[in-house]
Amino acid sequence: MNKECTSRAVFFDRDGVLNKDKHYLYRISDMEWIPGAREAIAWLHTHGWKVIVVTNQSGVARGYYTEEDVKKLHAYMASEAEKAGGAIDDFFYCPHLKGALVKAYDKECGCRKPAPGMILQAMKKYGLLPSECFLIGDGQRDVEAAERAGIQGFLFTSGRLDDFLQACLKQRNSGKEIHG
Repeated sequence: MNKECTSRAVFFDRDGVLNKDKHYLYRISDMEWIPGAREAIAWLHTHGWKVIVVTNQSGVARGYYTEEDVKKLHAYMASEAEKAGGAIDDFFYCPHLKGALVKAYDKECGCRKPAPGMILQAMKKYGLLPSECFLIGDGQRDVEAAERAGIQGFLFTSGRLDDFLQACLKQRNSGKEIHG
């Protein structure tokens, strides 16, 4: 519990940050990377950062696709990131949704962003310190989840993800500390 941590990580929302947001994406054939996403992942990997994806996947709860479909897409994304010289260290996803059509997933849960559950699980699993982590998301719920987990969140709206990542790193290194 009090083990010293040397790892640092960047958490990414998936849809709209790593890949183009095509509502309820689950087919590999529909997957399209955001410009600069694979380059950002490769840069982080070569500079000793963990890359962790945290994504709400209510399409499972809505019956649009299965958890197996989510896992297949994530395996494909990890493979493509590796081909580009990077690595996605882990994927955390929340298939739950209050009022869901698929009753097994009909629940309010502490993982569905803006709740911080996925981030907290990943930090515990990898022994990460909040001061050594940040998140890039495309929605306010992503930033809120980051803040609730005690890490800094950045809002990505457009452009190249690798350029945005470098701007985030520059801002973090500007001496402004985040109070968790």
